Amino acid sequence: MARALLFSSLRNHFPSRILIPITSNYFNSLLIRKQIIGRRVLDLSCSWLSRTIHSNSALFCFPHLQRLNLAFNNFSWSSVSAGFGRFSSLMHLNLSYSGFSGLISPEISHLSNLVSLDLSRSRGAEFARDDLSLCGLHGRFTDNDIHLPKLELLSLWENSNLNGNFPRFSENNSLINLDLSFTNFSGELPASTGNLKSLQTLDLSDCQFFGSIPASLENLTQITSLSLDDNHFSGKIPNIFDNLRNLISLSLSWNNFSGQIPPSIGNLTNLYGLYFSHNQLEGAIPSPENENGFSSLSFVRLGYNLFNGTIPSWLYTLPSLVELDLSHNKFIGHIGEFQLDSLEKIDLSMNELHGSIPTSIFELVNLSSLKIFSNNLSGVLETSKFEKLINLTFLDLSNNMFSLTTNQFHGIIPQTFLKGHSIRTLDFNGNQLEGQVPRSLINCRELEVLDLGNNKINDTFPHWVGALPKLHVLVLCFNHFHGHTEFSKIKSPFMSLRIIDLAHNDFEGNLPKMNLRSLKAIMNIDEGNVTRRYMGDTYYEDSTVAMIKGLEMEFVKILNTFTTIDLLNLSNNYLTGHIPLSFKNLKMLESLDLSSNNLSGRIPQELTSLTFLEVLNLSQNHLTRFIPQGSQFQTFGNDSYYENLGLCGFPLSKRCTTDKVLEPSQEIEPKFEIGIDWKITLMGYGCGLVIGFSLSYLISLSGKLEWLVRFIHKNIHKKIKRNKRSTHRRGARIS
Repeated sequence: MARALLFSSLRNHFPSRILIPITSNYFNSLLIRKQIIGRRVLDLSCSWLSRTIHSNSALFCFPHLQRLNLAFNNFSWSSVSAGFGRFSSLMHLNLSYSGFSGLISPEISHLSNLVSLDLSRSRGAEFARDDLSLCGLHGRFTDNDIHLPKLELLSLWENSNLNGNFPRFSENNSLINLDLSFTNFSGELPASTGNLKSLQTLDLSDCQFFGSIPASLENLTQITSLSLDDNHFSGKIPNIFDNLRNLISLSLSWNNFSGQIPPSIGNLTNLYGLYFSHNQLEGAIPSPENENGFSSLSFVRLGYNLFNGTIPSWLYTLPSLVELDLSHNKFIGHIGEFQLDSLEKIDLSMNELHGSIPTSIFELVNLSSLKIFSNNLSGVLETSKFEKLINLTFLDLSNNMFSLTTNQFHGIIPQTFLKGHSIRTLDFNGNQLEGQVPRSLINCRELEVLDLGNNKINDTFPHWVGALPKLHVLVLCFNHFHGHTEFSKIKSPFMSLRIIDLAHNDFEGNLPKMNLRSLKAIMNIDEGNVTRRYMGDTYYEDSTVAMIKGLEMEFVKILNTFTTIDLLNLSNNYLTGHIPLSFKNLKMLESLDLSSNNLSGRIPQELTSLTFLEVLNLSQNHLTRFIPQGSQFQTFGNDSYYENLGLCGFPLSKRCTTDKVLEPSQEIEPKFEIGIDWKITLMGYGCGLVIGFSLSYLISLSGKLEWLVRFIHKNIHKKIKRNKRSTHRRGARIS
């Protein structure tokens, strides 16, 4: 990130529109102005030079140079010319941030005095380097021995099109740092790797190396950082660490290592980071050689392996531990008590742990992430204990057996979520929580994910969470929520909401028109103007489980933009009425599930404007008339509409009585359709005249107006009662 920011800022400071083309005359005048004649240092950095440097350039007329800096120019992706081989006295060559690319001329190997070659985008005029990183180099790196005895650093990182085998160095090398990361180097590590006895840093991460680690690596007694992660290494990790006592960082993650961790790991008393995740390692984790061992160990990432047994007791006593990841293993037993408060991240998820949450966790004032989901943990959650965790941003206790009594959610709730609390993700999915949603959550202004699904919560819809400005995900499915959802008094609720899962509850009434009009996050947003960013930090990324067509789907790495998963699930409730026309405004909606309700009326033709819609489920309702045609609706099958006996048209086999295409609906949706038959009206009018004249005649004969009043009053009363019953029955059918 620092590399990119530096490059961007300098590129803006030296705009390309004023770059000066390279000519011999210009170079001569520039060299005179720089007064380098007779000197051994030439600095042309940030000189707005452009175009290709050819081998006959005036630049190569100064073979006496010892330092040459051409950084921060634009050489139009030219290759490193053979002319650079003429600088026989050159010790430091800096070509960083200058747009060099292509093959490196073999003449560069003639520079026997070379100590630093910098073609990176990050180190600028920093000369104690040999850095070819981020240059767009391609082709195959030389298979010949590299005879640069004074070379101390060789960095080729971020040249993804550069391939070759592990470089071969002469035995009298001085190499201190070797970085081949993020390239396409492959093959097995040769035994000669052990000849790099001055090596302090070896980074081969994100390459294509395979095979086993050679035992000769035990000769690298000066090494402090060894990174072999994200390759295809396999076999057992050799027991080579007795001699590597200077190691500070050891990273073997994302490979195919198997077997147990060698016990000599316990001798690495200076270890700061231990990264063995995503392998097939098993057995127990070795202990340090003495009580003060691993005193500097701050990062332990052993997730996604096959480790078993109880969690080693020494992990609870590490004085400098910042991050502990033992997730996705087979650990059993209780979680022990942590004895120090340096921890910031704990991930013990996907194991077989049981018991309750240790009280010491609630004393970890620096804790920002706690993930212990999918274990067999139990006990009553005392929400007030979370009060001290003011830095907590990620809390996932889902898929355990925690319970929370009604009393703890009713009445005056302990201020568990204090004003200004920084929690970002709250996941209690799959427990036995009861009662109501605590209103103190309104204080969590940074909350992005609220997942309370698969519990026993008995509450009305928590409309007040609509005031949380950053809430992206709301999952309340499989609970006992009830009542209506259209009653928010907030002016613009749910401004950022993108995943809404209210399935399998007891909600009733009409679909929530008003709330949906405020869901601007899934309305028409210009996708081209939004930068994609995953919710979560660089190591922990958000995920949630939501229902799609009756199946629970896990969405991992939720994007924190308005351009990806947009899901609305209101299925398996008691919702009634028509599908609101306001649904047409949800332009970015990708999944809509309204199944298993009591919805009636037709499917609005306007929904065909939802061009991002990939999943539609309207089954098991009382919808009628034509199924809209066009756009995404051509891709939906019968299962999107089944058990709606009044529907007709493609893809159903039931044909409609007319092929007339439905016109767009009016914004005002009438509750009743009233038709007027003028023949019946005229007949009624005629009958009325006859009855009127007859009554007049009777009155004139009897002269008793009182009789007429009683007659009319009696019949009107019966008419009103019949109309009330008829209206009640008709309203029930329509709703």
